Amino acid sequence: MNTFEITIAVPTEDRRRAYAFARALGFETPGELAEDGVPEPLQVVVNERARVMYIPTGGFGWVTAGRATAAPGTVECHLSLTVDSTGAVDDLVRTAVEAGGKVATEPEQQEWGYTGTIADPDGHLWEIVHPG
Repeated sequence: MNTFEITIAVPTEDRRRAYAFARALGFETPGELAEDGVPEPLQVVVNERARVMYIPTGGFGWVTAGRATAAPGTVECHLSLTVDSTGAVDDLVRTAVEAGGKVATEPEQQEWGYTGTIADPDGHLWEIVHPG
């Protein structure tokens, strides 16, 4: 059986802003610093097998094979992070807002768990979930 790693590429209008947001949430962002002081490529390590890569909007065409990206305000992907407690959901949502994100859905109990969704500064949705 193959063991896969996944990198999810999302466009960003502002690498520095995306970098500051990721660091504020506690993500590791490995790599050699470019002239703008941000690692190149800007990868956010979710865990040992999953990363999110922020690519400047102007250079995103190579990722999409020349296809158009979603218009601002349109959801092109939904990222979901599982955390250890309901308190961790609340804390991460609060930290995301303090770092420039916006609450898309307030944290609340659902049938599948305690969940809240934030939009990062580029509008990408990140759902924060504690199962159960």
